[in-house]
Amino acid sequence: MAQSQNQSNKKTTANSKGKSKTLLFLALAGIAGIAIAATAFNSQDEELASVTDKTNSEVITVYKSPTCGCCKKWITHLEDNGFKVKAIDSNDMASIKDQQGVPIGARSCHTAVINNYIIEGHVPAQDIKNLLKEKRSVAGLAVPGMPMGSPGMEGVRVDKYMVYEFDKTGHAKIVSKY
Repeated sequence: MAQSQNQSNKKTTANSKGKSKTLLFLALAGIAGIAIAATAFNSQDEELASVTDKTNSEVITVYKSPTCGCCKKWITHLEDNGFKVKAIDSNDMASIKDQQGVPIGARSCHTAVINNYIIEGHVPAQDIKNLLKEKRSVAGLAVPGMPMGSPGMEGVRVDKYMVYEFDKTGHAKIVSKY
């Protein structure tokens, strides 16, 4: 009987050691999994923070008419999307557009400049962020006219509109459709 109990104790001890090893392994695997996941999340957070920090550190200069309400709304759209905005009122927007090289067919009510790119009209902030991130070889982006439903032109009606990128010669191509 003592021998039987002794063997039982050995089995219990062996089972306990086996269970301990299994639990230890599972705990270490769980910790490793958490570490891997945390690293992945941190990488995504760092990438997002990098893009956000870049946007937040860059100032977009917006030239606008002092009486234009939609220009003010577009500036709010930019600020809501992480841009620092320097607004400059002008009563001669045509000369600013001429100086910046905005093609006649791309013109709208306001003109902005960021990192040597021209942003004409009601361009959504995400399109500007994409341009800055991709560093495309273009002069800038434009939403010609003042389409209803574009940032700064919100209202009861929503028109379809397009964002164009254009080069210094005035050639343009569509980059986004809304």
